[in-house]
Order: sequence, then structure tokens, then C-alpha cells
Amino acid sequence: MTTKTKTFDCVEMMHRGALRIHETLKGKTKEEQLAYWRARHAEVIAELKQSREVGPAPR
Repeated sequence: MTTKTKTFDCVEMMHRGALRIHETLKGKTKEEQLAYWRARHAEVIAELKQSREVGPAPR
């Protein structure tokens, strides 16, 4: 059996993202954290809406 060298590690990527968010929210109050998540949610909804207007990616 041959082994492959990973070119992409999903778990490592998720850990980096979680660490980035942790650093962003470190020292913030609960209200500030909630404001951060509400703003991020609004950004994601806007991106989703825009991607739906453009249509699916060509194959």
C-alpha cells in the first residue's frame, strides 16, 4: 500500500480559522462578541445572496 502526501489538511485549516477567531474575540465583552457574530452573519448572508444571483460556477 502506498501513502500519499497531503496537499491540503482540512482539520489544520479549521484549527487556524478557530485560532484567528479566538484571537479576534479575546478580551471582548459578551456584547462585543455578539456584535462580531451578527456582523459576520450579515456578511455571509450577503455573499450567499450575491453568489445565488451570479448562478452556479461553470463546469
